[in-house]
Amino acid sequence: MNILIINYEYPPLGGGGGVATKKLAEEWAKEHNVDVVTTHFNGLKEFENINGVNIYRVKVIGRNSLDAASLISLLSFVYPAKKKIKKLSKEKKYDVINTHFAVPSGPVGVWAQNYLNIPNILSLHGGDIYDPTKKLSPHKFLPLKFYVKKILEKSNKIVSQSNNTSDNTKNIYRIKKNIKIIPLGFNPVPINQISREELGLKREDFYIISIGRIVERKGFIYLIKALQYLPEKIKLIIIGDGPQKKVLEETIDKLKLKDRVIFKGRVSEDIKFALLKNSDLYVLSSIHEGYGIVLQEAMYAGLPIVSTNIGGQTDFLKDGQNALLVPIKDYLAIADSVKKIYEDKELAIKMRKNNQEEIKKYYIEKIAEEYIKVFKEAILEFKNKTYSL
Repeated sequence: MNILIINYEYPPLGGGGGVATKKLAEEWAKEHNVDVVTTHFNGLKEFENINGVNIYRVKVIGRNSLDAASLISLLSFVYPAKKKIKKLSKEKKYDVINTHFAVPSGPVGVWAQNYLNIPNILSLHGGDIYDPTKKLSPHKFLPLKFYVKKILEKSNKIVSQSNNTSDNTKNIYRIKKNIKIIPLGFNPVPINQISREELGLKREDFYIISIGRIVERKGFIYLIKALQYLPEKIKLIIIGDGPQKKVLEETIDKLKLKDRVIFKGRVSEDIKFALLKNSDLYVLSSIHEGYGIVLQEAMYAGLPIVSTNIGGQTDFLKDGQNALLVPIKDYLAIADSVKKIYEDKELAIKMRKNNQEEIKKYYIEKIAEEYIKVFKEAILEFKNKTYSL
C-alpha cells in the first residue's frame, strides 16, 4: 500500500500529534511505502528517509520555533504542501491519504483526496477542534468553526484518538458521520539504567515529573502553585520548552521555589525515559488534553499519576486505580493528590503495577493495524462509490 501522510508537524517539530504520527508512519513503513509531507525548519533536510519513512519538508513563512507554530506558518503551509503533493503524484500512485489535524493540514487533505481521487482519513488530535485556552480556537471563532465543519464533512472518514475529541466533534460541529475511535499507539523502548546521580538528582528527594510544550493549555502554572503546599523534599522536573516559560519562572521566583523546580528543556528520548524511570510521580496539569501521549510514557515507566479530569486521558486513566483525577486549574487539589500518593506507599505501588499492565493495550503494532483496517475499508468504499457513478 502507498500511504500519503499530511501533517504540518512531524518530529522534531511540534508536540504529541507529531510524535503519534511518527510512530504510526514508522510502523506502517515495515510493510508499506509511507511518504510524509510536513513543515521544514532551519537545520532540517528538505528530504530524508528515517526508519523507512520518506519525509518531505516544505518551506513556510514564520516558523521560528520547534515547539510552537505561528499563525502565518500555519496559513503558509497549505500552498507548498499542495505543490509538493502534485509533484510526488507524478512519481507515485497513492492508495490512501492520512491527514492529521483538521487545521492547517485538513484543507490540504481534502484537496488531495479530490486531486488524487483517493480516500482521505482525517485524524483529529483534540486541540485542532477545541482548545479552551486559545482565542482563535475553532470552537470560539465562528468563521474558523464554519471552515473546520466543512473540512470534517468533506473528509472521507474521521478518526478520533479519544471519546472526548469524538464528543466535541459531534456536539460542537454537529457532525453526523460515524467517527472511528482509535487511541494513540505506544512504542515500547528499552530504558537505559541511568542513576539519579548521573542525572543530577538527589537520591533522598521525591520527584514529580511533567512533560510537554510550555504553553497555557498545559497548565504548568497550577502545578508550580501546588508545589508551595507540599513538603520541601518534593521537587518538580519539567521537560519541554515553549513561550510561557518566562511566566513560569516569574511565578517560581515569586513563590520562592527556585531550588525545587528543574527545567530540563528538550531532551533526547534516552534521557526522557531515564528521568521518568528515576521519578516518583507523573502529574498532568493540562486545562484540556486531546489524549496525553506523555501519560503513556509515564505508565510504561511504571509511575503513579495525578491528572486533570477533562480530556481524552479519561479513556484510560481510572480514578483510584492507576491515577488520581483532579479538576482543572485547581492547584490545591493537585497538592492534595500528590501528598496522598507521597504518603501512601501501597497506593503508589498499586498504581505502578496497574499502569505497567494497562499500557500493553496500546502498543503501536495493534494501533497501526486498526488504522490499516480503516484504510482498506475506505479504499473499498471509495472504489464501490466510483463504480456506482
